[in-house]
Amino acid sequence: MSLPRRGHGDLEQEILAALDPSDGPTTPGQVRERLGNALAYNTITTVLSRLHRKGRVTRTPVGRGYGYQLVRDPAQVTAFQMRQLLDGDTDRGAVLTRFVGSLSQEDEELLTQLLRSTDPDDQG
Repeated sequence: MSLPRRGHGDLEQEILAALDPSDGPTTPGQVRERLGNALAYNTITTVLSRLHRKGRVTRTPVGRGYGYQLVRDPAQVTAFQMRQLLDGDTDRGAVLTRFVGSLSQEDEELLTQLLRSTDPDDQG
């Protein structure tokens, strides 16, 4: 008898949930134990690597491998993903122009305000 097939993203959610109670980095082996050892170690490391590339988890060296920690700030995850999309295009100017052109007036004003507050020429 085979196990029911997981829906798209279900495995990622299970692994994120296994990381959730941790105060520090969690190794793939610890994640596997929390999930009842039902998954192969390689499957867990593959999913954790994918989650790291998506900005959903951070990783730090632990022994000969990595320990992973959940990124709890949704805005940080979204900003990371936006940056990856921007970095993946060869015409940054066109991407930024179209992005700014698609903003509401309120968002454009907020972005302008944020850019001014981080401009070193405006600091003094």
